[in-house]
Amino acid sequence: MKRKDFLKTGSLAGIAITTLAVHSTAHAKSAPRETAFGPDNFPLTEMTIADLQQLMHSGKQTAESLTRLYLARIDAIDKKGPAINAVIEVNPDAIAIAQQLDKERKSGKLRGPLHGIPILVKDNIDTGDKMMTTAGALALVGNIASKDAFIIQKLREAGAVLLGKTNLSEWANFRSTRSTSGWSSRGGQTKNPVMLDRNPCGSSSGSGAAVAANLCAVAIGTETDGSIIAPSSFCGIVGIKPTVGLWSRSGIIPISSTQDTPGPMARTVRDAAVLLGALIGTDPADAVTAESESKRQSDYTKYLDAGSLQGKRIGIEKSHFEGNEDVVALYKAAIETLKLKGATIVEVELLKACRDGGGGERDVLRYEFKAGVNAYLTNAKAPVKSLSDVIAFNKAHAAKAMPWFKQETLEICEKKDDLDSPVYQEALKKSTSNRTTITELMKSQSLDAICGISIGLPCCIDLINGDYDTDFYFCPPAARAGFPHITVPMGKVHELPAGLSFMANAYEEPKLLGMAYAYEQASKKREAPRFIPSWKELGVGR
Repeated sequence: MKRKDFLKTGSLAGIAITTLAVHSTAHAKSAPRETAFGPDNFPLTEMTIADLQQLMHSGKQTAESLTRLYLARIDAIDKKGPAINAVIEVNPDAIAIAQQLDKERKSGKLRGPLHGIPILVKDNIDTGDKMMTTAGALALVGNIASKDAFIIQKLREAGAVLLGKTNLSEWANFRSTRSTSGWSSRGGQTKNPVMLDRNPCGSSSGSGAAVAANLCAVAIGTETDGSIIAPSSFCGIVGIKPTVGLWSRSGIIPISSTQDTPGPMARTVRDAAVLLGALIGTDPADAVTAESESKRQSDYTKYLDAGSLQGKRIGIEKSHFEGNEDVVALYKAAIETLKLKGATIVEVELLKACRDGGGGERDVLRYEFKAGVNAYLTNAKAPVKSLSDVIAFNKAHAAKAMPWFKQETLEICEKKDDLDSPVYQEALKKSTSNRTTITELMKSQSLDAICGISIGLPCCIDLINGDYDTDFYFCPPAARAGFPHITVPMGKVHELPAGLSFMANAYEEPKLLGMAYAYEQASKKREAPRFIPSWKELGVGR
């Protein structure tokens, strides 16, 4: 199913302070060159979690100085030229948090690999502090959560510095059939730092753009269908959609109790793996997390082996050999890399086999969205208390809340019955049948993973017409099944990134991470963005 078709069915839910001039020689070469917006000499460009920890361990930096550097970066790059607009709100307590963590480090207490690491989170995740949680909607402005979402509690326990919140496609891209990804009525339009007239994709637009633009070390996004994988691919970073239940969903403004999951977005597979392991846990408020107790890991980095592709059998999505010839060429080159590293390739037709689940998914999300949003708003401190209140607010404030596209998806959802409806139950059965389809395909072909093109090339920002189709979209099967999915940079076409996807059965993150890491290390396709104003700057065809 193509991305535009997905939007039409309502299914795509699919970032003056002193800077310290400390920069290791190893990273000097990775800083972007001068652009039309002036020189970019950010000292932390492309630094990994391990790099930042080494700086703090050596005393060259502290959690406070790192936090100040990232805040300065946000002020210079996100809010001014080139004005990526990825961060919807900065945490006023970020410096104080960092100072406390520095005191702990000085006393010999280290909480783990995230101690002192600045992180951004998507603005549909509750934080029990001074920041709002709005899903980008004007209707929810003023919603200050009474407590942290479970994963934010875990994030604080791990010692991360909560730097701020990222913009998103409003209501996680579940408001209109012709929405523009990366736009919200509260936050405005987020740009793709790779090319500024291009869309960062959604709904975790701000998280993807912020990580790509080096506004934070790593970020948290959420996905229902494509909302971590697609923006990660569009922005040229690594994204992980975990198995549903590996990370808790409580305290997150929902779309679907069946498919929703938060997940890591990072510049490297290793950094994504570090964040993945830090936020797992059984949450009494999210019963599905109990299912992962015997299957989860506290440290996923131990599975990162450059030789992990050796002897693996990988299914390759056959339909992705047709479409944009330049993207197909990247795909074929990636397949050759998999072979070179010892993998056996088997052509499969996963998307065709899972196609029947699409109609079921559409209804599942509509029913579950109404139920979930009503439950969330009942206990929230938002000025609206139900989905019907949200719809009424938007109508009353249409000039600001709906200047470009309307809210027909919200209105369709409001008309749905409760979750006891036979229509919902039948749709759920149809949509989740993808679990059996994937498992049987992998078993019959003795596959360790299935790969495809994550999504096509970034489309232009078009607030009048909304998003348009790309030739490729690999997210629905894993989304409907609740299975893990990882995207890794695969290369660029005319400076625009494309990602290679790895997916497998539930709780097979260790195996997927190993293969994704092996591909990443063999290919090295991640590049820092150059903030190119538009395709016209490329000088092609002149």
